[in-house]
Amino acid sequence: MGLFDSIKKAASDAVQSVGNKSANVVFASLPEDLAGFKALPQAALSSPFDTAALTVLAFCFYPHDANLSLQMLDFLRGPRPLSDMEKQFIKDRFRDKDYVPRSYFHGATPKNDYQPTEPYTITVFENPYSKIGENMLKLHINSGGADSPRQVDVRLAKDGKWYLWEQYLLSDIRQPESANPWA
Repeated sequence: MGLFDSIKKAASDAVQSVGNKSANVVFASLPEDLAGFKALPQAALSSPFDTAALTVLAFCFYPHDANLSLQMLDFLRGPRPLSDMEKQFIKDRFRDKDYVPRSYFHGATPKNDYQPTEPYTITVFENPYSKIGENMLKLHINSGGADSPRQVDVRLAKDGKWYLWEQYLLSDIRQPESANPWA
């Protein structure tokens, strides 16, 4: 082994270990209210992957109870609640598209109108570019209705919890087949 071979190997090993983590976040049951949401094991916010998956779950409540969904999101954001502009953005995104958050669960595709399989599972992953700043990560989640993953930015706070910083989950995806006249 040459002089620079050991350096090259160490650099290669470092690159392979950064950004290759993923987690399947499984919800055995879905909460009915904010107390149930906060009681989920993932609500400890000890993992950035849990925070990202809980963001998807919080959006799933929006079509049925917008206030509850926003309360869940505020919980995930910690000391930085949603602004009025962010609330309006979310409201605009949900016009006739209640299926978008369901698309992130395993088994949810346009063919089955984005009905997830049980247990409710979301795979969250990072890539080599996931570290976006000191104590901040950009995580990725695949949608059954999109060709590229969507992102959730999370931030590690002084209390050791990972809080939602920003999300890019509400972009448009393929329509469910039941709503698509061309399918």
